[in-house]
Amino acid sequence: MSAVIKPATTLRGSSLGFIETIGQSLANISPTFTPALNVVAVAALAGQGSWLVYGVASFALLFVGLNIAALAGRFAAAGSFFVFISRSLGPLSGGLAGFGLVAAYIGTAMAVLAGEAIFVQNALTPLGLTVHSYIIYVVTIALVGYLSYRDIKLSSRISVAIEIISVAIISIVLVIALVKHHQLIVDTTQLTLHGVTTKGFAEAIVLGIFSFVGFESAATLGKESKNPLKTIPMAILSSMIFAGIFFMFVAYAMVIAFGGDASKLGNDSAPLDTLLHVVGQSELVVFIYVIASMSAFACVLASLNAASRLLFSMGRYQFVHRSMGMVHANHQTPHVAILISSVIALIVPLSMLSEGPLNTFGITGTFATFGFIFAYFLISLAAPIYLHKNKALKARNIVFGSLGGIFMVGAFFGSVYPVPSYPYNVLPYLFVAYLGIGVAWLYMLKIRAPQVLIKMGQDLESQESEVFGRK
Repeated sequence: MSAVIKPATTLRGSSLGFIETIGQSLANISPTFTPALNVVAVAALAGQGSWLVYGVASFALLFVGLNIAALAGRFAAAGSFFVFISRSLGPLSGGLAGFGLVAAYIGTAMAVLAGEAIFVQNALTPLGLTVHSYIIYVVTIALVGYLSYRDIKLSSRISVAIEIISVAIISIVLVIALVKHHQLIVDTTQLTLHGVTTKGFAEAIVLGIFSFVGFESAATLGKESKNPLKTIPMAILSSMIFAGIFFMFVAYAMVIAFGGDASKLGNDSAPLDTLLHVVGQSELVVFIYVIASMSAFACVLASLNAASRLLFSMGRYQFVHRSMGMVHANHQTPHVAILISSVIALIVPLSMLSEGPLNTFGITGTFATFGFIFAYFLISLAAPIYLHKNKALKARNIVFGSLGGIFMVGAFFGSVYPVPSYPYNVLPYLFVAYLGIGVAWLYMLKIRAPQVLIKMGQDLESQESEVFGRK
């Protein structure tokens, strides 16, 4: 008699190596997105100080990364921040961080989906072709949802391959531009921050942080990575440092490519097109935007992979509907969480079609950034507290936690004062209202189903065996 095959109840363990793990973080960062779109918004606000915006953002997030690495190097979890913060600050704080990150990852998918539409349209325009944004949205989400549902290893490898190719091509084009404008390589206007205002610089910091968000998403693969206690911290820190160096180079080089005119860069809706004309390679416009479209696709894929793993973990602890914690019998992927994430990521951009892809990108991307800032702030508190509880706290952990928290508070403050224009002036308050709904839900859960929190606390304690003796 043949053996009965039991359906899978957990994610496919130890299936991802370092390449796939760092691919998750790199794809979520989507380095190509900065020269293709984000640097324009930063230059419009910070002008000649754009390179420093990325420098400050990378410096601030380095401390956040060190805090994440301190926890990711001690135990592995599919829920990443949700579990990390729950162990340090309690289940309610962990649940709230989970809600914040769900908004962050799905919001990033929405924003990059809009960016995908911009890139595809820029690629087709020289060919005399047009395609409606809603078609791009639907096709992209359908493909991304299928790949995420089918195999995390396949989707991660596709993502890292796309990013390596696109970053290499854009770097070569920028180097050619620098050679063409060699007299501006030592650009005193940029180095002295000529004409940069405090208001513009502060507002640009939030956009600068958005370029990096998702660098921590490798932590959501804690149950699926090989040797996660070493692989994940290395992937998180390596991807963040690489992105910081690349973004500073991009901002500095692109201003030079635009003849040292940062305001011209800040008003260019197709900067890669202009860049190729500068280096005399205008015939590559279609190709370069196809590459940018592929990078955006990889970022949407990575964002939904991260969101679904987070919802999976929250579903397992019943912080959201338990169906989110279900695993596909054959593919061992959280198929219900993937479906829900994909549907939400599609509905919002479709409802904002009248706003256009560029406004959709800005609005959803800014909202998503608040989710990351909130989670980064909590992880900066959680890391030293967890280490203290486990008698592993060192002075440097206090410094990393304090600086990470201070920088995140500063980034949020910079988003509300000086007051930005509408609708960006209301987005911070909408995010606070969203968290308020999360607080109400969690307290209702505490009253109506206290066993959920008790079970979670006991389960987290029982999983301390997964902490591999790091000191």
